[in-house]
Amino acid sequence: MKGNFEFRTRKSNRSLWVIECIDPNCSWRLRASKIVPESTKFVIRKYVGVHCCSLLNRNANHRQATYVVIGEQVVPQYVGVEKGPGSKGVQTFARTKLGAQISYYKAWRGRKHAHTLIRGSPKQSFHILPSYFHMLEKLNPGIVTRIEVDGESRFNNGQYYPLAWGIVDSENEDAWTWFLTQLKEVIGDTDELALISNRAPSIKKAISTVFEKAHHGACAWHVAQNIKNKFKCADIMGSYWSAVNAYRCKDFTGYMTEISHRYPRVAEYLENEVGFEKWFRYHYPGLRYNITMTNMVESLNSMLVNARDFSYVALLDVI
Repeated sequence: MKGNFEFRTRKSNRSLWVIECIDPNCSWRLRASKIVPESTKFVIRKYVGVHCCSLLNRNANHRQATYVVIGEQVVPQYVGVEKGPGSKGVQTFARTKLGAQISYYKAWRGRKHAHTLIRGSPKQSFHILPSYFHMLEKLNPGIVTRIEVDGESRFNNGQYYPLAWGIVDSENEDAWTWFLTQLKEVIGDTDELALISNRAPSIKKAISTVFEKAHHGACAWHVAQNIKNKFKCADIMGSYWSAVNAYRCKDFTGYMTEISHRYPRVAEYLENEVGFEKWFRYHYPGLRYNITMTNMVESLNSMLVNARDFSYVALLDVI
């Protein structure tokens, strides 16, 4: 392959494999057969390793450079590391180490195949997940695991939460309700519990359905992003963050007055649409524990950005 010589298969069955140069006038060929009929191993019986064909037959777009071959060759680049080379890195590897020019898509497929060889396919991982959870609970007393599948025994990767981890089909109301129900079984429901999230309707409804006593607060950072995107008023953010972090109602009222004078629609949004009790610590009905943002979750999301493509067990190993 590195010499850009292509070959074609002359004969292939369960006991014999014969390949020859793509040029019928070239003498290069290889013949391999089973060691013994009952064996699964082949041995090379004959090999003529010199090409006598024209240089015009060389092709950098080697047809034997399939994504499977590329993936098998690039496996060492991913062993013992979380990320490894990207698709462009695989293209470079194929060009410099194998002498093959491959497309970005083939490099991407080769990279995915390498991941599968190292960590297993989603299907393989799914089948060993119950055993993995069993050992996880056995070796780590107190850990609680749950597996729930649909009528066809399937589930997919999905959303994450900082106290517990769930693999669901998508971020929707049913998924959040299921996840929070499992969480409630572990931590219970009390008016001292604070649940901070963005203002996604699916999360809001799921929390109100599952937790009767806990209090739900809005992530101040997400509220700030909504203000900037919706009202185009980044210059008011200083007053907003001062209001978020104010401990006294007097201070909060002063900052809100400033916001109201400059951007009345923003003040109305914060009071009526978001609700003071969702983002301002003084009006929060429970104990917010000085948690104003979900930045910890965002950090975990960034940490797992590459691992999300892993199979289930490999993903949980990273977690």
